[in-house]
Amino acid sequence: MPKMRTRKSAAKRFKVTTTGKIMRQNTGKGHLMMKKSSSRRRRLTLESVVFRGEAQKVRRMVPNA
Repeated sequence: MPKMRTRKSAAKRFKVTTTGKIMRQNTGKGHLMMKKSSSRRRRLTLESVVFRGEAQKVRRMVPNA
């Protein structure tokens, strides 16, 4: 049986909480910050929970997390 490999690109993008939820960074923070309100920019710095269907895909990519 071959080893289960972690996809390193996914391991850098997702974190697993102690309760087992998968967290991700929000999109839209790369550039064009001046037109976005400060409250919107602040909200974008927070992490979000990955949806359940997508979380199953992420768990396959990051098996040991």
